[in-house]
Amino acid sequence: MEPRLSAQSQYTGVVGIGRLFITLGAIFIAVGLLFTFAGRLPLRLGRLPGDIYIQGRHSSFFFPLTTCILIGAVLSLAMWLLRR
Repeated sequence: MEPRLSAQSQYTGVVGIGRLFITLGAIFIAVGLLFTFAGRLPLRLGRLPGDIYIQGRHSSFFFPLTTCILIGAVLSLAMWLLRR
């Protein structure tokens, strides 16, 4: 005989998934706004001091090191604020 779950415990997983989708939606909206207004920002992502760009005769290499660090710091701060 299996123990029966209460109605409350059956829906806790659904509520968690709902909160996850709301959070992901908010993140997608923020990223969409960033892409929409990125040209108007005074800070050009991908062209910051510290981004590595090497151009040779027949090839080029680009690695946005500073941009990655900045985006990582902002995402870490956002995740820390969401966990509080």
